[in-house]
Amino acid sequence: MKKLYDTNMTLYINTTEAKHMIVALKQGRALIAEKKVKAMRQEAEKLLPAVKALLKAEKIDLKQLKKIEVESRGGSFTSLRIGVVTANALAYALGVPVAGSQKPEVRSKKLTAVEPIYDREPEITKKKMRLLRRPGTGSSQ
Repeated sequence: MKKLYDTNMTLYINTTEAKHMIVALKQGRALIAEKKVKAMRQEAEKLLPAVKALLKAEKIDLKQLKKIEVESRGGSFTSLRIGVVTANALAYALGVPVAGSQKPEVRSKKLTAVEPIYDREPEITKKKMRLLRRPGTGSSQ
């Protein structure tokens, strides 16, 4: 049976959870469909295929999307960036507005983009303690 929806669909993206991400379709405030995907540290590889699978399952064309919503606060630095960047890129490519769960949004005359809000400094700049092993002994120095 073919699913019938009007053309006013919103794609929702949440990559802030530790072990999974969520993509969903909404019509107004009503949740139409939701897909949870295990993606611990694999958001970049799994986000767009999850969106494609959700749209295909619900027989929704990209042209029916009129807005993108994204969680823009929380989670790890990298997973948050992946979700926000993907939402901004999809919105730009489709010519639709994008909105974050938290403000701020960056606006110009022709473009709106969501800016991620980080709860803490990224750990990518912190030096990591390394255990040095003596050659041939297998023990730490």
